[in-house]
Amino acid sequence: MHAVTVLISRQVKPGCEAEFERVMDQIIATAATFKGYLGAHLVRPGDEQGVNDSLHHVVMAFDSDAGLEAWQNSPARALGLAAAAPFIEGQALIRHVSGLAHWFQPRGEPRQAPPPRWKVAVVTWLGIFPTVFVLFLLLGDLLAPWPLWLRILVITLLVVGLMTWVVAPQLTRWCKPWLYPDSK
Repeated sequence: MHAVTVLISRQVKPGCEAEFERVMDQIIATAATFKGYLGAHLVRPGDEQGVNDSLHHVVMAFDSDAGLEAWQNSPARALGLAAAAPFIEGQALIRHVSGLAHWFQPRGEPRQAPPPRWKVAVVTWLGIFPTVFVLFLLLGDLLAPWPLWLRILVITLLVVGLMTWVVAPQLTRWCKPWLYPDSK
């Protein structure tokens, strides 16, 4: 069994952003009550600096395909989607991603088959080890008096952020010939 993430992208009608976001917050809160729910996040246009994107994106993760399927087939989700319908235009763009492979999908290029899991694991470790090491060097003494749970919270938030927006994209560029040997 492995975690599965779904990315749903929607075009919101101009002037309806606040209503759409309110409904999405309710949908996410409802999804959180489902077995296997791991988390969700609404990404608004402009949240990612330097990305010109007019779509709202919802990233939602479950612990298994079965957990995601139970949510997707639920009456609660259908009610939420019906409540959001007046605020959106066009069809939803839905992408399923398993594991960490989405970190290593080159941006701005046609979607390729994900690299083998063992390669993703190697490159992930190559990113996480030095990131954690540097964070501990820089913040270890500062965080030492803090409670353990708070130190872990800060370090993991920083690691995830750095991996998502700095380290993994750079590693993807450097390791592209090895991750995607068939790409030109």
